[in-house]
Amino acid sequence: MAEEIKKQAERVLVEIYGNTYPLKTDDPKHMLQLAAELDKRMKQMARVVRSFDERKIAVLTCLQLAEEFDKLKQDYNELVELLEEK
Repeated sequence: MAEEIKKQAERVLVEIYGNTYPLKTDDPKHMLQLAAELDKRMKQMARVVRSFDERKIAVLTCLQLAEEFDKLKQDYNELVELLEEK
């Protein structure tokens, strides 16, 4: 069995909702994509709630993402159950 080469963690700067965060990751490109998506969603949420409170916007965005994750998890579990029935 070939040993996987572990990627070295790299430092990357991401900008989310006007704030810059230095993060370490073994996949900088993916981290930048995630940060860009979060930035976009927080800006969308700010337009919906019409608030300048960054914490409120962050929490509401997080809840929205958690709801989406929960729905995907439910869909996945239902799919696995269907596949196991066959």
